[in-house]
Order: sequence, then structure tokens, then C-alpha cells
Amino acid sequence: MNGTLNKVMLIGHLGDDIKMHYFDGGNCIGRFQLATNEVYINKTTNEKITSTEWHNLVVRNKAAEICEKYLTKGDKIYVEGRIKSRQWQAEDGSTKYASEIQVTEFTFLSTKKDAENNKQNDSSESAKNTNFDPKNNGLPINDLPF
Repeated sequence: MNGTLNKVMLIGHLGDDIKMHYFDGGNCIGRFQLATNEVYINKTTNEKITSTEWHNLVVRNKAAEICEKYLTKGDKIYVEGRIKSRQWQAEDGSTKYASEIQVTEFTFLSTKKDAENNKQNDSSESAKNTNFDPKNNGLPINDLPF
């Protein structure tokens, strides 16, 4: 195999809302952090441990605008992309480094808006079902219909 591969797949929750940056010429990027969790049991103490890893994600142009429009802190998302490292000079003259995930594909898994809509639908459904009166169709109560 002569080629190389730089591919990342993550499922996690947004740590904050999308931060947008706009450039001359109409291009833009959106930046946000994604939290992934690992849960395991400490064998010596039988304590449940949750370890969170934070990933810096970058989306570009139309994808960034879509993410900004529909995603908020806490939403769950699946992303695919590649790792990109960059460096720059800080105002104090020191060199800063960052590793980011350049997102190429994404799928919204759950949003707070969906959760709120589901809660409203569930409450209205339960209200509708409170007046439901099942009919026994002439069968004894403890008899199975088959």
C-alpha cells in the first residue's frame, strides 16, 4: 500500500455553540469543541470512572453555516474528518500549536430542539391517551385472544 490515511470519526456532544469567523470574499469557518466520553470501572475500587476527551473541530463555508443554524451546546453529532496541526505566533512572541479536526462530513444525531419537540409531543400524546377506553370485544378479561 503506497498511500496514507488521515481519517477521524467521532460521536460526541458540543461543548459550546459554534463560533463563526467570516473572511473577505464570503468564506467562513465555524469552530467548536466536541466532547467524547470513555466510561470504565476501576478494578481496585469498583468505582465507575468517566474520562472526557475534548476535540477542537473546524467546519467551513456552507457546512459551518448549517452547523451554526441547527446546533447548540449539548447537541450530539457524528463527524468525519482529518487531523490538521497548525502553529502561529502569539502577541507575546511565543509560538502556539493546535491540533484540530477538519470536518468533511457530519450527521446530527440529536439536538436540544428535537428533545424539546419530543417532550411536547409526548405530553400531548399522553393527554390524548388518558381518555382511551379499551373495549374487551366480548372476551373474558383474563382470556388470551389466540
